[in-house]
Amino acid sequence: MAITIPYITALTTLFSYGLLFAFGQIRDLFRKFLEWSSPKNLQGYAPICLGLEDFYTRRLYLRIQDCFSRPIAGAPDAWIDVVERYSKDSNKTLIRTKRTSKCLNLGSYNYLGFAAADEYCTPRVIESLNKYSASTCSTRVDGGTTALHAELEELVARFVGKPAALVLGMGYVTNSAIIPVLIGKGGLIISDSLNHNSIVNGARGSGSSIRVFQHNTPSHLEEVLREAIAEGQPRSHRPWKKIIVVVEGIYSMEGELCKLPEIVAVCKKYKAYVYLDEAHSIGAIGKTGRGVCELLGVDTADIDIMMGTFTKSFGSCGGYIAASKELIRFLKYTCPAHLYATSMSPPAAQQIISALKVVLGEDGSSRGAQKLARIRENSNFFRSELQKMGFEVLGDNDSPVMPIMLYNPAKIPAFSRECLKQNVAVVTVAFPATPLLLARARICISASHTKEDLVKGLEVISKVGDLYSY
Repeated sequence: MAITIPYITALTTLFSYGLLFAFGQIRDLFRKFLEWSSPKNLQGYAPICLGLEDFYTRRLYLRIQDCFSRPIAGAPDAWIDVVERYSKDSNKTLIRTKRTSKCLNLGSYNYLGFAAADEYCTPRVIESLNKYSASTCSTRVDGGTTALHAELEELVARFVGKPAALVLGMGYVTNSAIIPVLIGKGGLIISDSLNHNSIVNGARGSGSSIRVFQHNTPSHLEEVLREAIAEGQPRSHRPWKKIIVVVEGIYSMEGELCKLPEIVAVCKKYKAYVYLDEAHSIGAIGKTGRGVCELLGVDTADIDIMMGTFTKSFGSCGGYIAASKELIRFLKYTCPAHLYATSMSPPAAQQIISALKVVLGEDGSSRGAQKLARIRENSNFFRSELQKMGFEVLGDNDSPVMPIMLYNPAKIPAFSRECLKQNVAVVTVAFPATPLLLARARICISASHTKEDLVKGLEVISKVGDLYSY
């Protein structure tokens, strides 16, 4: 989905950033004069932060940092307690108070509502805490593998439809540590232009060559593949040792579904492996919550490496890789995140197991099916109402992620602060998480939201939109 910025919007947004940059440079000039008059004694050390390296942080981010990293004082359920803060130095530092505001939560990834207390999950998590403690204090290859870890890996493999799985304690690391093990020098990674930072860093750390194709455009992927295969490796022009195409199920900043059937067809044609990141799609979409493959009718046998996280739909932490038994065995011998990192907390593993059993209906109830139906209904209702109001909303139907485009830097804090005043907690996203001109508010919908909650959120967003001419 190409975002076309209206000419006037682009012009005013660039002008706003230009103004902020100009005033920031003037303030830095005065700062240099003050430092010259009272130089700091670094005792021979070079400054750890040079002027332009933290210019964006000092002169743009700090002005509105009250809109980010807001502390909470409870579980991220449909309603959330946001800790109030204030500043005495123009937002350079924020001081927490003991007061909280109860806000409608439109920012957390709690897609299926498992992040709050649950009648099935919570008692089992408490029991596992009493039995195993909060941490194994060991790596998986030493004393950090419990019966829960083995059960979780078997359950994940069965749920996603692959022969085997490996679970890790952090979702980000699942990409950034696994990709360098899968491919190295002489290999080629072809990555979607809007892939997550964890994929980008994993690809860079692999030492392989990297090509980028236009976001969610299978025709351009085919062009890149054809050209790369024809040219071969740089300088030597030898054939590539292997080619991996990396895509996401739902793109976290766009709320857009991957065109997976077309991309798989292209990869099959050119004998490239498919690496699918389902961080935001597993558990959240598909009739039974099995993600983008189920929703779009793609056979999981056609996906070589399936990655996902437990932080969105399952109310826990960590991530997984699901693939063939041979590949998972290889990763267990070679992946540094498995060999050297402390294993996933046992209560966290139990939370995922319990949540998966609810989704699968193995808890003896139909709550899992009800949650899946509710997240789909809530997402489609909220998206359609926002579009009726005239907001520019990105993404596809069924996706619980819906970005509202803000563009202008002045609208980022205005939208966030005004929503908070009216007891609605939202997440605003700007550079470097998005391109400079494409700032947005990212709404995340949950199965725990009631119809009344959604109507309340829509009313507030509509008022804020009218107030600031979104």
